[in-house]
Amino acid sequence: MNTKDQNMQTAEFVELLAVPAALAKNPLFDIIVEDKINIQSYCNALIAKILELKQSQFPAFIDYQFNQVKNPEIWICKLEKLLANNEAFFSSKTALSRYNKLYILIEKKRTELQSLRVIDTKPKATKRQINADTDDRYFSFFEAKSYINSLDNFNDKIIFLMDEIFEYNQADIVSLNNKLQPYDKQCNQLIEQLQIMRKVKNDFDKENQEKQATENSSNIPFQKIKLNGPTNIITNAFKQMMVDVKPNGKPYIQGKIKDISQIICLIFDDEKGEPLSQATVQTYLSPNRTDKDPNNDIKVRF
Repeated sequence: MNTKDQNMQTAEFVELLAVPAALAKNPLFDIIVEDKINIQSYCNALIAKILELKQSQFPAFIDYQFNQVKNPEIWICKLEKLLANNEAFFSSKTALSRYNKLYILIEKKRTELQSLRVIDTKPKATKRQINADTDDRYFSFFEAKSYINSLDNFNDKIIFLMDEIFEYNQADIVSLNNKLQPYDKQCNQLIEQLQIMRKVKNDFDKENQEKQATENSSNIPFQKIKLNGPTNIITNAFKQMMVDVKPNGKPYIQGKIKDISQIICLIFDDEKGEPLSQATVQTYLSPNRTDKDPNNDIKVRF
């Protein structure tokens, strides 16, 4: 299948490190995009590169990309998502072999990153703060939570915790700290807390956006409607709806004359563009002042 002729399904890469061919420092491993660099063009080019490289070049390619991006862990997660979204492009026997090879490398890289993360995480856990030990690493919720607090993105935090739960459940535990809750249980509790916090934050953001939209709309200047004729034409239309038009046995418009007159004065200006007199409008609206009604030839009829 020709990746140049068909768009891939994308994955939400945070860093789109791609260059035109003329600017490539390493044409073999650089992601080449000649047109505008966006999520779609980057994903297209990345899949094309994967199908183009030899399988033996995959480890060096991933190492090269790791040295380019600021957050290799996020990049490798998005690569995994991209492969899953475009599984159909790896249906042939040869392409399927590439697909499997990449997944093995992704898992290997993720393990390496987690090992480095355990070593580099600050502050270091004391023996009392270690939940469990294996032969090659330990699990400390104290360290995990400290690392989580250093991240800004909710999704990154949850992905990290889910990876840790998976690693813990697959690990060969040689010793447990019975004074602490199980590591996976604490991680799951923190995931639930993060999901609640994310929902609350999204609700707050939505509320602020709606408030801002309301404030913006209220700041739009209101242009009153000019009447190009006698005022009693519009007031008589309202008067008919208040007195004569009764579709359900009730007036079509129900309200006090004072309130209706305020609305009319708020919306309309007279022929000269001047504000209407509320006292005059109230007089025109009075059922008893038929002498103020317009002549039949100019009256609005319902």
